[in-house]
Amino acid sequence: MRATALIVASALFMQNLDSTVVATALPSMARGFDVSPVTMNIAITSYLVSLAACIPASGWIADRFGARIVFRAAIIVFTFASVLCGISDSLAMLVAARILQGMGGAMMVPVGRLLLLRRVGKKDLVAAMSWLTMPALLGPVIGPPVGGFLVTALSWHWIFFINIPIGILGVLLVTLFIRGDERVEATQFDLVGQVLAGIGMAGLIMGLSSFGRGALPPSLAIALTGVGLVAALGYLRHARRYPYPLLDVSLLKIPTFAVSVSAGSLFRIGIGALPFLLPLMLQIGFGLSAFHSGLVTFVSAAGALVTKPVARPALQRFGFRNLLGWNAAISAVVLALTAAFRPSWPLAAIYGVLLLGGVFRSLQFTAYNTVAYADIPEGRMSSATSFYSTLQQLSLTIGVTLGAAALGLAGALAGKPHPRLEDFSFAFLVVATVMLPAAFLAFRLPANAGAEMSGHAGR
Repeated sequence: MRATALIVASALFMQNLDSTVVATALPSMARGFDVSPVTMNIAITSYLVSLAACIPASGWIADRFGARIVFRAAIIVFTFASVLCGISDSLAMLVAARILQGMGGAMMVPVGRLLLLRRVGKKDLVAAMSWLTMPALLGPVIGPPVGGFLVTALSWHWIFFINIPIGILGVLLVTLFIRGDERVEATQFDLVGQVLAGIGMAGLIMGLSSFGRGALPPSLAIALTGVGLVAALGYLRHARRYPYPLLDVSLLKIPTFAVSVSAGSLFRIGIGALPFLLPLMLQIGFGLSAFHSGLVTFVSAAGALVTKPVARPALQRFGFRNLLGWNAAISAVVLALTAAFRPSWPLAAIYGVLLLGGVFRSLQFTAYNTVAYADIPEGRMSSATSFYSTLQQLSLTIGVTLGAAALGLAGALAGKPHPRLEDFSFAFLVVATVMLPAAFLAFRLPANAGAEMSGHAGR
């Protein structure tokens, strides 16, 4: 169990790190390609769009060809695409390589989780999922300082080349230590559903992420978001009629899955804004360098490491319902406390708040990622992982968009063209408020939800 969890976690860490490390290198890459830094945002957008458009089909592909084969192939594609990114001599080549990289990443995340779910018993799933939580928390905070260091000490090419040894090691470990590859009889491929879901996710991700980064004119961002929303609504109508939809919305009739999706999405919206807002606040409001601010934000990731040994005992003591409810409320309060950060604060106090927040966030993600599959039948597991990963990606993007919108609104109300420290405080309070209802949704779970996984019912 531990070997499989670590192998999958390593691949997910590579994908999560790559998602954030690129942003730091955009100015350097722009000089290399002789384009404006704003134009270089396409290097991020092309990856996100490819990732979002391909995730819905991941479950069906895993059933058709086998989760182990697809996961290993995804690592190979992602690593090969990283090489192409690193040797790109034009923006067009870089964008094409990033699209290929996104396709590999779309298979790694949900199929890696599916691979673990099929090999780990429910009693061991909490421990296994705590390993998978780390990449999601470590990647966004490690990415900026790692990217800054590589660009400064070497060149922007190395932000992609660092994936090569990780990818090679991942392929070897999957080959050697993950045996067997159970295949599930695949249903007829939902082509219409893939088109609608792909357009919907691509439009929403591209449009919403453009609001956050200013990569596109507002009118175009609004149009893309509108197209994505229409396609998503079209998919929902199609999924109710088609017998084997790629993203099975009927899974929301299962209470544990429904609460994990709804409450988890609200929670991720709040957390998704953190890697965007905090480094900017430390740089603009505190006057820290990009590298120094990255070191400060890294403290929040240390909470993921602290949480690993306490996740199982905490769930045994409180159960999923109580832990998800109260922990979400505490996490929202800690996130809101970030709004009070000021340069006059002792550095130890800032570290303490960030570390505490990291602990509670990691524990929350471990619980969400586990209880989501507590009552999913084996035959619907691949569809559940695709659905869960799709909404997970969307909610994190909405978090960045909401954080940017709140920051812009605060500045507009104050009549200031550039964000001030007070504007960041307002933005943190907004995203914390949005995250708070996740606590109330969690209390809708039955008292014995996920009891086989947590061991709480036997106490």
